Amino acid sequence: MRIIVQRVKRASCIVDGNIVSSINKGYMLLVGLTHSDTIDNVKELARKVNNLRIFSDEMGKMNLNIHDSNGEILSISQFTLYGNTKKSNRPSFTDSMEASKANDLYLEFNRILNEEYQIVTKPGVFGAHMDLDIICDGPVTITLEN
Repeated sequence: MRIIVQRVKRASCIVDGNIVSSINKGYMLLVGLTHSDTIDNVKELARKVNNLRIFSDEMGKMNLNIHDSNGEILSISQFTLYGNTKKSNRPSFTDSMEASKANDLYLEFNRILNEEYQIVTKPGVFGAHMDLDIICDGPVTITLEN
């Protein structure tokens, strides 16, 4: 499982010209799953997202987590995180998890963030062509992987 975390001032997901999800300050997550991922991977990375300290404290150091900053999450499924270009210029996506299994784990990841960690987490639309409108904060971009 691979997650790109972007600290944002705001973010929204647009499908067919309509905003389907939006957040204010928080994280925009791009969430990718591969064949070997399990619920244990999902739980571990949800824990890491919950505990990640990339918001600035009063001294200007990245020392606060999403709870400390009253942040929200926009979670976007992103199979292209496992695009492989080692052999050609056209990415191969054979390392990406099959869609129905990936959707189940993606939904569980979002549920854990919402219910177990009490973080307002809004999803994109799995499998849809999504336009993302974001204002990065910093920018701060972190990759989480297990």
